[in-house]
Amino acid sequence: APSRHSQSPGVMGSRSIGAVHSARCYLVLILQLLTQLPRANSVLRYRVAEEGPADVHIGNVASDLGLSTSGIGTGDVTFALESGSEYFKIDNVTGELTTGSKRIDREKLPQCQMIFDENECFLNFEVSVIGPLQSWVDLFDGRIVVTDINDNTPSFPSPVLTLSVEENRPIGTLYLLPTATDRDFGRNGIDRYELIQDRAGPASRSSVFELQVADTPEGQKQPQLIVKGPLDREARDSYELVLRVGDGGNPPRSSQALLRVSITDVNDNSPRFERAVYEAEMPENTPPGTPVLQVRAADRDVGVNGQVEYVFGAATESVRRLLRLDEASGWLSVLHRIDREEVSQLRFTITARDRGQPPRTDRTTVVLNVRDENDNVPIVEIRKIGRILVRDGAAMVPENVLVDTPVALVQVSDRDQGENGAVTCTVVGDVPFTLKPAGETALAPPPKYFLHTSALLDYEATREYSVTIVAVDSGSPSLSSNSSLLVRVVDINDHAPTFAQSLVEVHFAENNAPGERVVTVVATDADSGKNAEIAYSLDPSVNGAFYIDADHGDIRATGALDREQRERYEFRVIARDKGTPSLQGSATVIVQVTDRNDNAPKFVQEVFTFYVKENLLTNSPVGMVTVTDADEGENAELSLFVEHDEEEVFSIENNTGTIFSSASFDRERRSTYSFRVRAVDGGEPPRSATATISLFVTDENDNAPSITSPANESYTLLPPASGARTVVRTVSASDGDTGSNADLRYALVGGNPFSLFEIGSSSGVITLAEPLERRHRGLHRLVVRVNDSGVPSLCATALVHVFINESLANATLVDAQVARSLAVPLYMDIAGDPDSERALGKQRLSVAIGVLAGAAAVILVILLVVTARQCGAQGKNGYEAGKKEPEEDFFSPQPPPLLAQGSQNERGRKPRRDKRNNGTAKSERSLYSGIMTVNDPSSPRLGSRHHQSSPDLARHYKSSSPLPAVHLQPNSPPVEGKKHQAVQELPPTNTFTGNGTGNADAMSLSSDQCSDYGCQTVKYSKQVRT
Repeated sequence: APSRHSQSPGVMGSRSIGAVHSARCYLVLILQLLTQLPRANSVLRYRVAEEGPADVHIGNVASDLGLSTSGIGTGDVTFALESGSEYFKIDNVTGELTTGSKRIDREKLPQCQMIFDENECFLNFEVSVIGPLQSWVDLFDGRIVVTDINDNTPSFPSPVLTLSVEENRPIGTLYLLPTATDRDFGRNGIDRYELIQDRAGPASRSSVFELQVADTPEGQKQPQLIVKGPLDREARDSYELVLRVGDGGNPPRSSQALLRVSITDVNDNSPRFERAVYEAEMPENTPPGTPVLQVRAADRDVGVNGQVEYVFGAATESVRRLLRLDEASGWLSVLHRIDREEVSQLRFTITARDRGQPPRTDRTTVVLNVRDENDNVPIVEIRKIGRILVRDGAAMVPENVLVDTPVALVQVSDRDQGENGAVTCTVVGDVPFTLKPAGETALAPPPKYFLHTSALLDYEATREYSVTIVAVDSGSPSLSSNSSLLVRVVDINDHAPTFAQSLVEVHFAENNAPGERVVTVVATDADSGKNAEIAYSLDPSVNGAFYIDADHGDIRATGALDREQRERYEFRVIARDKGTPSLQGSATVIVQVTDRNDNAPKFVQEVFTFYVKENLLTNSPVGMVTVTDADEGENAELSLFVEHDEEEVFSIENNTGTIFSSASFDRERRSTYSFRVRAVDGGEPPRSATATISLFVTDENDNAPSITSPANESYTLLPPASGARTVVRTVSASDGDTGSNADLRYALVGGNPFSLFEIGSSSGVITLAEPLERRHRGLHRLVVRVNDSGVPSLCATALVHVFINESLANATLVDAQVARSLAVPLYMDIAGDPDSERALGKQRLSVAIGVLAGAAAVILVILLVVTARQCGAQGKNGYEAGKKEPEEDFFSPQPPPLLAQGSQNERGRKPRRDKRNNGTAKSERSLYSGIMTVNDPSSPRLGSRHHQSSPDLARHYKSSSPLPAVHLQPNSPPVEGKKHQAVQELPPTNTFTGNGTGNADAMSLSSDQCSDYGCQTVKYSKQVRT
């Protein structure tokens, strides 16, 4: 085992544990342990200051234990902290004990918080000494005393302290004040108390309180407040003082509290100074401790009331800092060196007070003048003058200043007095500047000088000068200093900025992003420095639409531009240099806003409504739409298209917006059309808009009335006994038009020579107007004209057959008569029985003969003539009384009758005979004259086939032959006893329409457009018989 010696008197042994290395050394080890190990119950003791950093040396355990140096430092014997490692660490080889990383705060250690003895605050630790291969281990206890440092500030129990004092208490009455506490102790603990006088104003003789500090038996300091002036509660009932406490640490710490003294509600001799004012003089920089002045005060009292002590009264902090007052003797001495340049005179008061209760006091004024010593060098201060700036030791002087121009103000000062402060200045070096006095001033020195130019300055030759000014005082020995001024020659701003182009035109697309650059303008300036630094701006006419980068000239758009609102901007760009005075130049900028396709086409209305007459010619315009596009150029080039046109009859013209129809309109087929028109612009991408077209076809009178009943070949049986107002038949018609064009009017225009029948003009109802007579019997063919109310009016003609008889005994005969009537011209009447007409003629003849017999011969002749004429008239009407007509087959084939031509066939004119039919003309007339009835349409003699074509009925009825034209129908079944079946070539309907352009002489019985017997254009439609 390594040798260990108990050499340290502070080492007291502890228990040890040894181990024998070998049997041979067992006894030797026993002896060594008994002689070298420290005594039991001894501890290691050290000291360390609190709040120290890490690795602070505390002690060496190995040396303090007195261990032999053999094995120490070689690693054979090692050390280890068994406890206390929280704050300490040990070198396991050398046994060096140092502080750890955790700082020690004495005031926070639980075992030290209530201990005020420095040696009683400690930390215990254990250290083990370990032999080689841990063959033996010794454990020692240790104690480290933690010493205090001044790391805590003394403080009062409350920031506000209160005290009650009776008025009229004698001066010097003492009151105990609350003590402060300091967590530190010893010299770092509380050292002094100070009382700062009344807060109501500066300390003066009117102050009535003073602080006294007493030492208590416990070693503490007790602050005491002493009344040192009369207290009159009625004059003032409270005082606010500041009580300050400080410790003795280095540096000292202090705090203060507000002391509020409430006067609750009285040494009759006061100390008296020998003089009211003490004056003295002392040189500055006097060493500390040098006595300066002694003040004396006498008190006629004896005892404590006559014992006088001196304290500072109304004294500033600098007085208390620089001077020391001996309280017992009244000697003032230097506490710190005094600098006259800082304090040239000290004026304060000293209070003498006795120790009576309460003590009485007196005050005197002390005036201490500090005499100057030449201990300050002159100070040279260079400042601006006028408009020439001096900044950072440099003056900016324009090159065009005149000679003898002041460019700077030089002020020289010396903090010393008299000759020590008299300064002489001069300019050093070959520079074009000189110093001249700034003139007489009413104020005392320091003197002032102007730095003048002594020659012209040239910026191009020399741009700057370094001017050195030397100042020397008149002291002994003299002191000097110098100051330098850098004079920079400033270039004159004599060039205005210019633009390369006076007019800048740029094209800029609309819908830009805000802040997007439009154009960059650049101006140049021939000057230099600030005179060549250019700031750009825009004139107010831009109205905020653009802004410009003041440094770089980038013109940017404030917001998005809209060409449709404004397509051209013109404004001025101003380039202003930064010289003084500033010069400027300008250029005009024109921004042409180019178009983007940001507007879709727009129709002036969403729905266009047009009214078009029917029967309009094809490719005629039917309407016009208006569409606009706010863009321009290709973006406003519009293409128009028709959409949703089911019949594809509409087209539109791009240039005009005119809509054309490729078909004629028929209102009766379709009266409304609806489709859309799309407008597409030429932008990229294209934009489009649509509008709805509503087209209404208005009616034209292009449809003649159409007879729906009765059919031309039908007839109605009317009994002879029928009375007036009997409804005979109703004529029904329709019109494909509408409105007034479809308002139908009915009229009887033929076949009513006896005025037996009348028809309702709006209803078409045919009624019997007169009672029937015998002569009225037989077949009556009524010609009914149906007119619409259009302009011009269109009409249709219907044939209504009425057979007056008691019964229908021979229907075949009636059918034949009806068939014959269809071939008779319309201007000829078919009305009643021809035999009855002949009997009537005979009666008339008999009456005439009787009358003539009784008259004169002349009258007889006249009657004969009249009779002859009457007979002639009967022959013309085709009826001859009592004459029997030969019976012939009405349905034998006959040559077609000659058609009447134009106005040559007048009414009553005989038909022109055909040379080929001369032999049969008489028989044809006889045959026609004998017609009484016509065949029933249901007779098998008539063919059932109806032609779909519309033959010219006007020409048919204007034929010179009274017989109908017939043709053979080889495919029809033959009639009994006949070789061929003759079929009358008649129209299948009884509808006639026209526009008044036909043969007026052959057809018309009146002067209106639609004649009584014919119309403008003849056409048929299928009819159903009733």
